[in-house]
Amino acid sequence: MKSIGTVDKASWRPPAFAAMMLTAALLAGCQSTPVSNLATIDRAQSSDENISSLTAVINRNPSDPEAYNVRGSAYGRGGKYREALRDFDKSIQLNPRFYQAYANRALIHRYLGDDKSALSDYNRALQINPSYDTAYIGRGDLYRKAGQTQNAFNDFQRAIQLDTTDGRAYHRRGLIYQSKGQHSFAIEDFSTAISLSPDSPEPYNGRGVSYLALNDDENAFADFNMAIKLNGSVAESWANQALVYEKRGDKARAAKSFARATQLDPNYRPATDGLARTRGG
Repeated sequence: MKSIGTVDKASWRPPAFAAMMLTAALLAGCQSTPVSNLATIDRAQSSDENISSLTAVINRNPSDPEAYNVRGSAYGRGGKYREALRDFDKSIQLNPRFYQAYANRALIHRYLGDDKSALSDYNRALQINPSYDTAYIGRGDLYRKAGQTQNAFNDFQRAIQLDTTDGRAYHRRGLIYQSKGQHSFAIEDFSTAISLSPDSPEPYNGRGVSYLALNDDENAFADFNMAIKLNGSVAESWANQALVYEKRGDKARAAKSFARATQLDPNYRPATDGLARTRGG
C-alpha cells in the first residue's frame, strides 16, 4: 500500500520514537476489509446445511435473482469465491439492474485480486442506484488501495452524506484524515465508527494511533487494549500496544507484545523490528 501521509509533527519527539509513530500510523492506515453486504451475513449461514437449503430454494425458483444473490452471499462468506461468482453472475443475468448483486460480485472480484472488474461492478451499482452507500464505501476502499486518496475521500464522504449506518465509512475517512496529520478530525470519525460498529477492533486501533500521535498515551493504550479484547488475533493491535510500552520505557512488556504480534504474523515487519529493538529489555 502506498503511503499517503505522515503523523502529526507539531511536537518534537526523539527520532527513534518518531519512526515508531510513523509505523503505527501505517499500521492503522493499511487496515482495510473489503466492504459489501456479505460482511453482515453470519458465518453459520455459509454452512453446508444452509447452502443445501438455499439450493433447494433455487431449485424451486430457478428464475429468482434474489435466491442466487442470497446463496452467492453465503458462498462468499464461507470463502467459496468461485461458487459465489457464478451465483452473482446468474443473479445479474436474471436481473441486470440488481445493484446489490453488482456490489456483492465486486467484493468477490476484490478477494480474487481483480480490482478492475470490482471497480466496474461498483460503478454499475452506482449507475443503477446513486444512493447506495455500500457501493460508495467499497469503491472508496479500491481508490484508497490504489493511492487515489481524494477519490476515496469523496466516496466515503458521499456515503456519510447519505446517512450511512455502516461504521466503515467513518473509519476509512478517519484513516485519510489521520494520514494527513488531521488527528482531531480522525478521532471524531473513529469515535463515530466505534459507536456504529462497537465490536470491530479496527476503529479502536485507528483512534489509538491518533491519540498516540497527539501524545495522549493513556487513551491510546486503552484503545489498543480494547482492540485486543475484541479480537486477540490481530497482529497490529499487539504491535500498537507494544509501542506504548516502549514509549514508557517498559521494554520487557513491549517485547512480549511484539512477540505476540510476530506469532500471529511472522512476516509483519513493524512487529519483528519492534521485537529486535526491545528483546532482552
